[in-house]
Amino acid sequence: MMLLLIAAAVQAATPAKTVPGDTTKAPATLGPIGKQAMPARGCAAYLWSTGDRALVAMATADLARLRLAVDGKPVDYARVDEAGPGGYGFAGVTTYRGGDLTVALDMTIVTREDLASGAMVPNATLRLERPGRDTIVLPVAGMIGCV
Repeated sequence: MMLLLIAAAVQAATPAKTVPGDTTKAPATLGPIGKQAMPARGCAAYLWSTGDRALVAMATADLARLRLAVDGKPVDYARVDEAGPGGYGFAGVTTYRGGDLTVALDMTIVTREDLASGAMVPNATLRLERPGRDTIVLPVAGMIGCV
């Protein structure tokens, strides 16, 4: 029995291998943003890629910004549109833009009684569009924290 538990723990700790066509790992153009602090006020959504669990995005409700590291550079993108039900200062679908990049964040927000100042984001997608380039759609998940 102990051997089974150890084998299960090793398997769970082993990073997932990326296979050709694997869409769960953050694409090379979208990298981790590193450790992020809570905003001074309001709420922030912290989103990890579902495959390699890298923190790839942080959206702030009060500042109306989305932080991504595109092509290795962390940049904040301004909110330009929002639609649909959400919560905690966020819409269900929010569009951000900066330069030639347009990003759509589509997220499901779920409140839980065991979270005092925030909610879960069990399902979300980031859609990155740039003229003349392939559109990237990345599944993400995360949490919303509020101060």
